[in-house]
Amino acid sequence: MSIPLLDPHYRPPKDESLLSREAWKIFQIMAEFVQGFEKLSGIAPAVSVFGSARFTPDNPYYSLGEAIGRRLSDAGFAVISGGGPGIMEAANRGAKAGNAPSVGVNITLPHEQRSNAYQDVSLNFRHFFARKVMFVKYASAYVVLPGGFGTLDELAEILTLIQTGKSRRIPIVLVGSHFWNGLLDWFRHTLVNEHTIEPADLELMTVCDDPETVMNVIFDFYRNRALTPSAQEQEILLEL
Repeated sequence: MSIPLLDPHYRPPKDESLLSREAWKIFQIMAEFVQGFEKLSGIAPAVSVFGSARFTPDNPYYSLGEAIGRRLSDAGFAVISGGGPGIMEAANRGAKAGNAPSVGVNITLPHEQRSNAYQDVSLNFRHFFARKVMFVKYASAYVVLPGGFGTLDELAEILTLIQTGKSRRIPIVLVGSHFWNGLLDWFRHTLVNEHTIEPADLELMTVCDDPETVMNVIFDFYRNRALTPSAQEQEILLEL
């Protein structure tokens, strides 16, 4: 079976209306970044919390997320979530009952995403990439509970940024050893063995199962360093 070749001189006709819409999109993207920077620059220290939008309040992980949000908030950490249901709602709910701000970085989606009612500070985004910057830029730690593709995406994002030096080193805490151990075994026995990551990259993550250990991991990390970024780290974060 032969495969037809494209005419090397063929160029699709320009859609001027689409080009105009894409150009104006730049201003919408700029507005999202400016809104995020203005609202979140004063909330430090903060912890970004991730997990499935699909867990209902009767799920044990929801209760765990709420307890972690409350412990973080009572310790003085603003809690940043994706602003939706499930673990995001649980973390915001726990944070709102505590001492520090509960922050929702919401995204407009065709389905599944709805804003939860436990946000002191609420932002709305249309673009995932702009939203992701907000999770990283203002976080002193990442707490990742069980979740699906979106949660894995956020986990891979922060691991890549830290591994490549595009973000400062912060604690990454995976909550739920039963859920995460299979993935970590694959990292350890496949990615490391195939030399696609270094063994030291596994040290970027800590696995635990309870709110107290989550807090201990974060405080142990900052025992001899500042919670807020240094001048050098600020320069790195400007390049996100």
